Amino acid sequence: MPPEAEASGVGGRPGSCTRFVGVDVQVARGCPYAVLDEGGGAIDSGWVDRNDAATALAAVVRRHGGTDSREIVAVGIDAPRVPLPESRQWFWKQSKGSWGPGVAKERGHGRHCEVVIAAHRLANPQWTPVSGSEPEWMRLGYELFESLKGVAQVFEVFPSASYAMLAEDASVRLSLSLRGFARGPKDMLDAHVAAVTVREYAQGRGCAVGGGDGLGAIILPRPLDRDLPGVLAWPGGASPDDWK
Repeated sequence: MPPEAEASGVGGRPGSCTRFVGVDVQVARGCPYAVLDEGGGAIDSGWVDRNDAATALAAVVRRHGGTDSREIVAVGIDAPRVPLPESRQWFWKQSKGSWGPGVAKERGHGRHCEVVIAAHRLANPQWTPVSGSEPEWMRLGYELFESLKGVAQVFEVFPSASYAMLAEDASVRLSLSLRGFARGPKDMLDAHVAAVTVREYAQGRGCAVGGGDGLGAIILPRPLDRDLPGVLAWPGGASPDDWK
């Protein structure tokens, strides 16, 4: 995958990968991770502490990918890839099916990918705030994305949206042990679903949404099933003032 494609989270798929790592970003308890093989078998799981999460997670990737980790391992991180540099000026008007300028009460949080998730009613996004005002767990997420550049192919995932997409899909299965679950059962389950999501995407069954604003896409385990083409196209190059 070209570096620019990975940076935005859109582009080619990591078709050569045989190991899929999911990471749920937490601060207080640390970050749980899960590693799946091509068939959905869980082959590793554990936790990395906040103080050395970036280094420890890179070590996990190298342990499973060796010297070829960049070609073998795909990672899905449940956190925003990058901060929002300034308040978002464009807002999706669901009732009109089009983009337009915001109103005074709208804060302008969130990236294009999060707007797409919300518009398709898959989940309630975290709505990335303007840089400098994000919570600590988001800053940790930025660190993890940065630390894995060149080590693995890294994608942003959103397990809440994956649960919604797969709610009636009996074809996705995984085997797992309960290793590491006691420390945070829901967090560890999210890490496994993050790994499932990146595996489904890598094997051609999912899609990537957003990225039109250059602030990263979110990958999903299945194609979108609602016809909202307008929200997928970011109105870049124009100014919200043009809509007034």
